Amino acid sequence: MENGVMQTVHHLLLLLLLVFGTGIVAGRLAALLKLPDVVLYIGAGMLLGQGLHLISEESSSLTSQMILAAGSALILFDGGRNIRWHGLRQVALSVTLLSTVGVILTAGITGYVAHEVFGIDWTTALLIGAVISSTDPATIIPVFRQVKVRERLRETVESESAFNDATGSILTFTLLAAITSGHSPSVGAISFDFLKTAIGGIAVGVGLSLAMTFLVAHAKWGWFREYAAISMISVALAAYLVGDLLHVSGLMATFTAGLVWGNGHHIGLSMKDKMTEMGHVADNASVMMRMFIFILLGSQVNFWLLGEYLWPSLAVVVVLVFIARPLTVFASVLPDLRTRWTWKEMLFMCWVRETGVIPAALSGMIVASGIPYADRVAAVVLMAIVFTILVQASTTAWLARKLGLEEK
Repeated sequence: MENGVMQTVHHLLLLLLLVFGTGIVAGRLAALLKLPDVVLYIGAGMLLGQGLHLISEESSSLTSQMILAAGSALILFDGGRNIRWHGLRQVALSVTLLSTVGVILTAGITGYVAHEVFGIDWTTALLIGAVISSTDPATIIPVFRQVKVRERLRETVESESAFNDATGSILTFTLLAAITSGHSPSVGAISFDFLKTAIGGIAVGVGLSLAMTFLVAHAKWGWFREYAAISMISVALAAYLVGDLLHVSGLMATFTAGLVWGNGHHIGLSMKDKMTEMGHVADNASVMMRMFIFILLGSQVNFWLLGEYLWPSLAVVVVLVFIARPLTVFASVLPDLRTRWTWKEMLFMCWVRETGVIPAALSGMIVASGIPYADRVAAVVLMAIVFTILVQASTTAWLARKLGLEEK
């Protein structure tokens, strides 16, 4: 028993050293090439996993799931922490439409293409569309840490990635339940689940973050002020955990908790003297989590599966990127007359929509369920991850410069 425990410890320590060592080199190379670091991390993961076979961590393993949950929570909390209430109020309509109407429109268009190219039933085809319909906050937020664009543009895309997770996940689970039970999905049930999951996630995030912010920042009752950074990490993880345990959106809870934490000064709970300390902790935690998430994600890319369904998967992803996403953006932001989006800003939003951690996790659940055509779902998700991160994320900075949206 003791030998088995020590073997596990040695395995985890080796994984830790591999990820940190490779991540440092890849991060430095990304800076020299002026690319988002997630692009180099996923490439390094492919090399270490499928190339050199130095990492063989299954996506369903406890280690992978732990890193996925903790990493996504910390990255998303930090994204919310850096968004200002005033800016979010200005783009609220655009974010709401992108996170609801946009997800449904994307799922419908890509689902139709999946039905045609794979020749599968409509429910499974729409399931494919639902899984890849949401953008990934764990990818997008780190990209915007390195690619500086107009604040309202960044806040809109980051907020969309947080909120549309609930819509995409609910749509996915509803269609999956319909396939396993043999019953047709109900629009009423989907709407109710969305409201319950979204509002519940927001309530959890606001409640936990307000309580902890009070205990850190209040002039009289701020008992935890000397532990501001540790309290910040704790509330990020707690929001995700409580949301998940209550079957609401843990990621929405985490993002909302970050919003409250970063805007506490509006309600008299300022942590101005702790901002530098918390910023250093948050930045380093986010970098480490990005290394782990995307190096492991790259190591788990199944090239055999991509090759088996290469052309139909590529067809779905091409339609997702070049047809579904532009239609989604224009349908969602043009009605927002108050914000007055420019054409350049809308074109930028059309291109910036990475697929990453959350769709990968949903794909793993679908494969584990054993439904027919689950391998087609996995193939499309893998293709979407590889294409959107390696192609779209790597060209985000270039496009921002070309459109004149980059800010120094």
